[in-house]
Amino acid sequence: MKKFIIGMLVSNQSGVLTRISGMFGRRGFNIDSLVVGVTEHPEFSRMTITMTGEDYDRDQIIKQLEKLHDVYEVREMLADEIVSRELVLIKVAADRKTRQEIMTAANVFRSKIVDFSTDSLLIEMTGESSKLEAFIELMKDYGIIELCRTGVVSLDRGATCLKNK
Repeated sequence: MKKFIIGMLVSNQSGVLTRISGMFGRRGFNIDSLVVGVTEHPEFSRMTITMTGEDYDRDQIIKQLEKLHDVYEVREMLADEIVSRELVLIKVAADRKTRQEIMTAANVFRSKIVDFSTDSLLIEMTGESSKLEAFIELMKDYGIIELCRTGVVSLDRGATCLKNK
């Protein structure tokens, strides 16, 4: 099984997300993460979908997505041709004994403390998914109270972009 990132330009209107996610469900494919946002052109939204499967699964999903009315562009985003990032907010239990250790780890991972209380720290981190996974794993020993992730966003390197490739 491989992880794939699929980039799409779609109509920025109601019902599009339902049709796309429904197509995944009807075909028995799971979405690992889904990020949707308006683009530089308000009539379009950009979707970044990560999924796990075989090459055949990826090819089938792309073919099915290309058939949908509100989908203008769809393609796999290849790891060596893109910059991808994810955001995580993670609330970690912290007392007087562990607070400095957690803050040092957050600093090493180039994250920010965005809320500080007597019994917890709220940390914001962006980066590649593997970096976030490593930090989350490290924070488990301190006690993760709550965690929220955005999912992957990605853009092509250089002058290439989704709409002109």
